[in-house]
Amino acid sequence: MTKHPLFFLVLVSYAAFSQPVPPRLIIRGDDMGYSHAGNVAILKSYKEGIETSIEVLVPSPWFPEAVAMLAENPAVDVGIHLTLTSEWDNVKWRPLSTCPSLRDVDGYFYPMVRPNKNYPKRSLVENDWKLADIEMEFRAQIELAIKKIPRISHVSAHMGCSTITDEVKTLTKKLAKEYKLDIDPEGDYQVMRVGYSGPKSTSQEKIQSFLTMLERLEPGKTYLFVDHPGLDSEELSAIHHKGYEEVAIDRQGVTDVWTNQQVKDLIKQRNIQLISYKDLLK
Repeated sequence: MTKHPLFFLVLVSYAAFSQPVPPRLIIRGDDMGYSHAGNVAILKSYKEGIETSIEVLVPSPWFPEAVAMLAENPAVDVGIHLTLTSEWDNVKWRPLSTCPSLRDVDGYFYPMVRPNKNYPKRSLVENDWKLADIEMEFRAQIELAIKKIPRISHVSAHMGCSTITDEVKTLTKKLAKEYKLDIDPEGDYQVMRVGYSGPKSTSQEKIQSFLTMLERLEPGKTYLFVDHPGLDSEELSAIHHKGYEEVAIDRQGVTDVWTNQQVKDLIKQRNIQLISYKDLLK
C-alpha cells in the first residue's frame, strides 16, 4: 500500500518536535572595572572563550577602561552590576552620589554588605543606611552606565546588595522598569543558577568540576553560571581582603576554565546553547 505524502510529513514533524530541547546556559563574568587585570581577563573570556554576559561596576576605578574596551566589542551583552560596597583592602571606590548613610568614615563604600567577622561593624546592614540614599546611588550608577554604554540590557547586584530587605528589592525592580532594563532572571524566567560540581581550588580542579557541571545540565532548562575572570598578575596579587587572599590564583582559574578547549568541546558535543541575558529577554 502506498502511503500518502502527508504521512511522511507528519512523521518528520513528529520527529522534529520530539527532539529534546538542548540546555541553555548564560556564562556571566562579574566585576568588570575593579582592576585592569580583571578587565583584560573578562574580555579574553568573551573573545576566546564561552562568556556571554559581562557585568560592570560603575563606580569602580577601572570603569573608564571598561567603557573603552566594551566600545571595541559592541556585540557583547552588558549589565550594570549595582554595588554598595568596596571590599578590597588596597583599592577602594566611593559612591557616585551624595549619600552619607552609605559611606564609611573615609568616604568609601563599606567593605561588606552583611556582617563579616573579619570586618566588625563595617558592613552596610550594621550601619544606619537610608533607602533614599540607596535609590539616589542606584540611579546615579544606572544613568552613568546608560550614558557611557547605551546598549546596557539589564541590572544585577554585586554581593547581593539589592536583596538586603524587601524594600530594596522592590526599589531595584522599580528602577529597572523605569529605565527599561531587565533584572536578574532567576525568578521571572525560570533560570537556575549552577556552580562547580566538585573542588575548585586550582585551575585543573575548576576545569574538571565545570565539566562535571556541564554533564548534569538537563534538556529544556536554562541555567546561569556566575564567576569572576582574572589574571595571575602582580596587580591582582595585590588585590584581596581578609578571608579571600588568593584572588589572583582563583580568578586566573576562572579564565582558564572559560577559555579551555575541553570545555568548549563538551559544550558543542552536548549541544548546550550558550546565550546571553539579551537572548533570554527576546
